[in-house]
Amino acid sequence: QVQLVESGGGLVQAGGSLRLSCAASGRTFSSNTMGWFRQAPGKEREFVAAISWSGISTSYGDSVKGRFTISRDNAKNTVYLQMNSLKPEDTAVYYCAAYKGLAPAYWGQGTQVTVSS
Repeated sequence: QVQLVESGGGLVQAGGSLRLSCAASGRTFSSNTMGWFRQAPGKEREFVAAISWSGISTSYGDSVKGRFTISRDNAKNTVYLQMNSLKPEDTAVYYCAAYKGLAPAYWGQGTQVTVSS
């Protein structure tokens, strides 16, 4: 079992930056692929980024490539999402997820990110 708590969301102007953090509990954190997803009002949950257990492999959704960076610190049981050049369309609730195999299995409660134009 993995429990996840996100933080770092807030209100930012377009072009600004935010860094989200996801603190995980559970002994298996370092062996899990971790990911970030987001959900805007009236839209389906969307993949944002994922990182392998070692941190060597990362992947990103097309809408955030080149602007967002996912990273992790296994010693701190924390995964991060650095978001730069934010756009109003990035406004959403951002969720951290821990994978089991190839699919997310555990979810945090989410943190709101609002980008004003």
